[in-house]
Amino acid sequence: MLSLSLSTMISFIVPMIVMLIATTLSKKMINDREKSSPFECGFDPSSSARMPFSLRFFLIAVIFLIFDVEIALILPIVIIMKTSNITIWTTSTMFFILILLGGLYHEWNQGALQWAE
Repeated sequence: MLSLSLSTMISFIVPMIVMLIATTLSKKMINDREKSSPFECGFDPSSSARMPFSLRFFLIAVIFLIFDVEIALILPIVIIMKTSNITIWTTSTMFFILILLGGLYHEWNQGALQWAE
């Protein structure tokens, strides 16, 4: 019982000490703000150095990731076809593909797949 309470206390105290040391050592100085600002030959920057992010590109990337993960979920379906009941396998596979096609239709209908207007 004593070793359990001792190990519990150590598991709480050691991370707290590490977090306190990390916060005290990572304090930002005034010089750090100057280092993180863009530098244009000694002059103040004329415009923002940050480029605006295209929301349309982000949506296409998210849609690609979603359908990429779905492909990774479809691949094992072919492998388990021989070991499962063919009726249940066909029903669940068609249901899964119909959900994917429904999502694709929704994205197409909302105009998220149109890259240029």
